[in-house]
Amino acid sequence: MDSWQALLVFVVLAPGVVFGVLALLWLAGYVPAERIISRITGVTFSASMMALAAIVWRLALPGAPAVAVTFGNWFTVQDYHFPLVLLADRLSLPFLGMTVVLSGLIGQFSATYLHRERGFLRFFLLLHLFAFGSLLAFSAGSFDLLVAGWEIVGITSVLLIAFFQQRTPPVENGLRVFAVYRACDIGLLVGVFVMHHWAGTASFDHGLSVLTGAQSTIVCLLLLLAAAGKAAQVPFSGWLPRAMEGPTPSSAIFYGAISIHAGAYLLLRVQPMLAHSVLASTLVVAIGLATAIHGTMVGRATADAKTSLAYASLTQVGVVFVEIGMGWKAVAVAHILGHATVRTLQFLRAPSMLHDYHQMHSAIGGTLSPTGQHFEDLFSESVRLWLYRWSLDRGHLDTILDRWVIHPLIQLSRLFAKLDNLGIDRQQEPREEAPVSIHTAASPGNIG
Repeated sequence: MDSWQALLVFVVLAPGVVFGVLALLWLAGYVPAERIISRITGVTFSASMMALAAIVWRLALPGAPAVAVTFGNWFTVQDYHFPLVLLADRLSLPFLGMTVVLSGLIGQFSATYLHRERGFLRFFLLLHLFAFGSLLAFSAGSFDLLVAGWEIVGITSVLLIAFFQQRTPPVENGLRVFAVYRACDIGLLVGVFVMHHWAGTASFDHGLSVLTGAQSTIVCLLLLLAAAGKAAQVPFSGWLPRAMEGPTPSSAIFYGAISIHAGAYLLLRVQPMLAHSVLASTLVVAIGLATAIHGTMVGRATADAKTSLAYASLTQVGVVFVEIGMGWKAVAVAHILGHATVRTLQFLRAPSMLHDYHQMHSAIGGTLSPTGQHFEDLFSESVRLWLYRWSLDRGHLDTILDRWVIHPLIQLSRLFAKLDNLGIDRQQEPREEAPVSIHTAASPGNIG
């Protein structure tokens, strides 16, 4: 392993090692002071930023190859193997840098924001675990390893939504988000399975170029399901306002910066296959466009600052999906980096945003001019009222999913449970054995 590979390994594993050490100390009954935790967090992400800067400097040289680290296979079952490969190329490096910089920023902000909070250590444990999962997903050299990082990001997201666990709504909303994640992640798991079945591998270098047109379309559609769920695209946008139950720093890093862009990164990774599938590309554009319109309209009807920012993020991610579907890869990456930075800062100042708004309102001595009024004037009053009611209920997406997806599945599971119980009852019923005739059994003709 050369020095560049060692730097990449350090960048990816550093947050995971810190998580492991702090978790073991907590299990042993020792809780470090807040100052120690914040300093460890600052040193970890500062060192990771310097190591990543060195890798960026190397790849900036003309003709420099990507940095790849191969640890062999985690396990092998006949023809299936789970490769452990870390990769830093010109696509993953911007996402790695975004994760390290913004995670370090959130760590420093949270040291003050969560001062004397009962779950201070728990928050930083989840922050380091989230950073490790994100870095693992973005630096994975195959879809197999990407799934591992993807799932770590998902579970930390759910746990941070339910961070204030003494109240019922955060826990309920966390479970709702977990259900949506698990349902959509089926697309990623099945997509990786069919890649192994058809191409024999899920590596970024070899698996994408082997598939035929129809096979590429199927894989892209499966991965689009996972990407849409992680990025809260239509029709899965209903979980996004529920995620605002978590602390503001976690909302900033998850739904303003990193987690919500993980689905876009997944589609960027399959861009070679996406470019050869008209159906999949068209569907990506359609979903992104519908989400952008949905996010714009619902965001204008929201009543709190965090939810308004969440739907603003949703709108921009929808536009990013349109750019990916159109094949504008470089534009999409630049859009993601700029949007993640701006939205993180907006989330962090959300608690003081209303105060600033009122100060500005009083300073100018009047009302601020509403935005988008020229678009509203294009519709009649009855249409505007209908659109407002539609937006106020967030497009009825939760109602649609509950009525047409969740409720039928619940009824189906109840039916299976009844059939299962019926089978158990039948097995437990005593069986009447046929009486045996003593004379027949003991007759001389039946002996020997």
